[in-house]
Amino acid sequence: GGIPVPDSCVVTWIIIAILVLLSIILTRKLKKVPTGSQCILEAFMDFLDNFFTGILGQKGKKYVPILETFIIYIGFANIIGVFGFVPPTTDINVTAALAGMAIILVQASFIIEKGPIKWLKSFLNPINLLDLVTRPLSLCMRLFGNVLGAFVVMELIKHLIPGGIPVIASGYFDLFDGLLQAYVFAFLTSLYMAEALEEEEKHEKKAKKRVQLHGGK
Repeated sequence: GGIPVPDSCVVTWIIIAILVLLSIILTRKLKKVPTGSQCILEAFMDFLDNFFTGILGQKGKKYVPILETFIIYIGFANIIGVFGFVPPTTDINVTAALAGMAIILVQASFIIEKGPIKWLKSFLNPINLLDLVTRPLSLCMRLFGNVLGAFVVMELIKHLIPGGIPVIASGYFDLFDGLLQAYVFAFLTSLYMAEALEEEEKHEKKAKKRVQLHGGK
């Protein structure tokens, strides 16, 4: 109908289809005593659960599934260049959308844990107001710049250097760097969320200490 559909959108649909298909295949015959691929799947999910819970604490455990979704999608999006596709994260519109969702998640967790009044009061500090701009911009440009840079370098290597060198370089630029950037994005998002939870815990500990000191006197 004359509506342009960018390549990044099409590749994202492909990634979604692959992830849905893998989810169905890997979870259709789960056993109480895991074997084979189920062991790998459970080990991977346990690693992600422990990683994000270690940052957020038990109080932030309810936010872990969406952070896991971030790291899995971005990881697939970054390494899909190995299969001949242009990674959707080389499109700044995609990384901007991901950064926007990440900051919305951070602010939503702040409101849920502290309430809307404290959330509004937090903006009396100019730094918190500035963070609304600098943090998503940092997430967006870091992911976009690193993935695009790796993609451009790989394309140059493919055209200029024959033989097995591009295959070796792909192991770093497409796989290692792609997965690293997914980790960094999800880690920073969880770190921003943890700040709100940690601040609340600190206030509670200080209040308890004041009560103990007052009671002791």
